[in-house]
Amino acid sequence: MAVPWTDRQRWAVRLNVDTPPRRAWDILNELGPQGLPKSVDADWSRVSAAKLEDVASWRRAALAFDVVAEELRCSSLGARLILRGDPDYPDLLASIHDPPLVLYVQGTFSPASAVAFVGTRYPTPYGRRMARRLAGDASRAGLTIVSGLARGIDAEAHLAALDAKGPTWAVLGTGLGHVYPFENAPLARRIVAEGGAVISERPIDTGPDRHLFPRRNRIVAGLSWAVVVAEGRHKSGAMITARHALDQGREVLAVPGPADSVMSEAPHRLLDEGAAMASGVADILGRLPDGHLLAARKSSDPAPAPLEPPTGEEASVMALLGSDALSLDELVQLSGLDTTRISSIMFGLEIKDKVISVPGNRYAQKEAR
Repeated sequence: MAVPWTDRQRWAVRLNVDTPPRRAWDILNELGPQGLPKSVDADWSRVSAAKLEDVASWRRAALAFDVVAEELRCSSLGARLILRGDPDYPDLLASIHDPPLVLYVQGTFSPASAVAFVGTRYPTPYGRRMARRLAGDASRAGLTIVSGLARGIDAEAHLAALDAKGPTWAVLGTGLGHVYPFENAPLARRIVAEGGAVISERPIDTGPDRHLFPRRNRIVAGLSWAVVVAEGRHKSGAMITARHALDQGREVLAVPGPADSVMSEAPHRLLDEGAAMASGVADILGRLPDGHLLAARKSSDPAPAPLEPPTGEEASVMALLGSDALSLDELVQLSGLDTTRISSIMFGLEIKDKVISVPGNRYAQKEAR
């Protein structure tokens, strides 16, 4: 049975609707649940050092919000409310410039050493493979994997942690009642069921809105000791998260990619600006502060399932590669198969870690690199 919210929680939820987090924190602490019911705009302006016209809008939104319905909705989703200042509010997140006033949480959310993985929604096979490998290895090393549940790199990182039997936290830009993107709702349910958490600062029925996702990214970075950027354009959400991490004093790492791939723009720019390279899990572990590495999982834990061997068709294409690097067009000519089929075969071989993309849109056998 859900524990009823306190007056302080109810006022925090009201303030969270429209009031900026730092201003909301000041108002909640200065006026308190006893003073807020009889407060006026001038009181809010005085304690928050904000303009009267701004606080008037914030206060109207707070008073109009149906906090009783929100409490019932939260209970129906099996979620709990964590306020800034509560014992279970993460210290690392509390240290950022504008920590969320409220966190709605489904699942298991407890102190942990965490690393974020972010990147494009449209990764290449190489990007998918590297995100899976690095996030999976980091999870097996005892780290919690944080990301934003978006398509692409985010989803790969969450899945890698789940496959490694480790915890992962998904931070939404929407409310818990509107998981976005919609096709990742089953992934969100799996995260909760398998010992992770789905987290949001927004009221439960908040739908997708473009301006909310950059705000979400500060939480992804704020929960993490380091942020790893796998792939992305130079103007992207991944870069926004990296900038938040730098502003918060966190480590930023980038996965180097093919020089001729537009999805290498973000990591290569970060590397040029001084970010650390992430080509293996040792690179990530070496950047974490002393004392924040968890012990590796017991050797008795089940090992990850081995990759499937190549099919007969895949093996035939691999034989064509030999020790050379060949383009798709060359593979089409040598194999007699059409471009669509060859592309599918090469994707499968990349997933099975048998071939790798090399500069010039060419492929080579992994052991022939």
